[in-house]
Amino acid sequence: MNKKSLLSNLPKVDEILNNKKISEVIKEFPRRTVIDAIRSKIDHIRKMILNLEEAELEQFEIHIDNLVSHIVSDIKKRNTMSLRRVINGTGVVLHTNLGRALISQKILKDLVDVACNFSTLEFDISTGKRGSRYSHVEEIICELTGADAALVVNNNAAAVLLVLNTIAKGKEVVVSRGQLVEIGGSFRVPEVMAQSGAILREVGSTNKTHTFDYENNINEETGGILKVHTSNYKILGFSKEVDVEEMVILGKKYDIPVIEDIGSGTLIDYSKYGLAYEPTVLESIAKGTDIVTFSGDKLLGGPQAGIIVGKKKYIDKMKKNQLTRALRVDKMTLAALEGTLRLYLDEAAALENIPTLNMLTMNREKIHEKARALLGRISENLNAMDATLIEGYSQVGGGAMPLEKLPTYLISLSSNRMSAQDIEDALRLNNPPIICRINEDRVLLDVRTIKEEEFDIVADAIEGIDNGR
Repeated sequence: MNKKSLLSNLPKVDEILNNKKISEVIKEFPRRTVIDAIRSKIDHIRKMILNLEEAELEQFEIHIDNLVSHIVSDIKKRNTMSLRRVINGTGVVLHTNLGRALISQKILKDLVDVACNFSTLEFDISTGKRGSRYSHVEEIICELTGADAALVVNNNAAAVLLVLNTIAKGKEVVVSRGQLVEIGGSFRVPEVMAQSGAILREVGSTNKTHTFDYENNINEETGGILKVHTSNYKILGFSKEVDVEEMVILGKKYDIPVIEDIGSGTLIDYSKYGLAYEPTVLESIAKGTDIVTFSGDKLLGGPQAGIIVGKKKYIDKMKKNQLTRALRVDKMTLAALEGTLRLYLDEAAALENIPTLNMLTMNREKIHEKARALLGRISENLNAMDATLIEGYSQVGGGAMPLEKLPTYLISLSSNRMSAQDIEDALRLNNPPIICRINEDRVLLDVRTIKEEEFDIVADAIEGIDNGR
């Protein structure tokens, strides 16, 4: 057998198109996509043949069934959504890389209704005239936070940007040096401030800032006092920061608005459920803060959004700012946010039905019960792999509660045939991908962040890896 003969034996595109498996695939995917995949595979085999050594020619065979199977696999891989579901076995509840907060199944129908039908996005049913997209969430945000008015933009950095651009463009904003944080991805408070047009006036030191540091730097050019909650790190030991109540007193004395970027944002006191204390939006508003900004997709447990609450006179100015249109949220975000906020009208319902809240407040007994159930399912058909139950810790994630360690139970996997990295690779390349962590050459799956309805998927994937499938 020579190269010319092998090349002449390559199947034609039309021949493969007539294959039964390919005919089925064409029903699911565009014909053009299928033909491109066939041509690509034939070209790949042609190049392989041309690169064969003489001694390899006799052993080279073209199996049409194998060829078709590879083509079908390629077609499905090409048409897999890039943004898709994964199973989170890391134990990081608000995993930024994995999409942060999960939207509650309770509000799924409302999301579908808005997505697949025309909606009241900017239409007032009562008057028959144009309405405001912010009206859908403003009333309930005010009810839950005690604020006079509210506005929603696409994330918290955008919220801070809009607030500063509206309130203090061209003016100085006084901020403690210890609060000039990096938000993530190299985005930092000073850069956001500079983009807004506000001028940074940093005061105090990294570990200690006093009330007099703020007051001594207030002048006729001061446009605001900003407090940034350092939700993604803590300074321990010899440290001091000024409470927002003291800032409010200063703000009133000099008629300067006090702005608090509360970051992760929460509407419930997590300390009641055994977690670290985080300042709530309600507390900040109750203390007299003029404007508070926070995220929607962190401790709130909703969609990505930047929520601004506070005094009506300031919020009204922001609504008229040209930046607001550039930073506005779409109908899906508004529907998800409204649905999430409505669950907060009953705190017990929120804890049960908002996945982030449920995962964060889940007790050890429940996690242990889940872990035993998953371990039992995994252990049914293992051969070379070992699965055991161990104790460990989960993390809050998303730049929230950085020191908090949540006791949890982990499924620990090891194999005498595969390294931990090989197992992790195989789980990550599963469909759907299963994301885990490695410690001391063992793969760890934290059941806190794995849904019970995902147990069979995880167990089947591990069984397949163990059996070499």
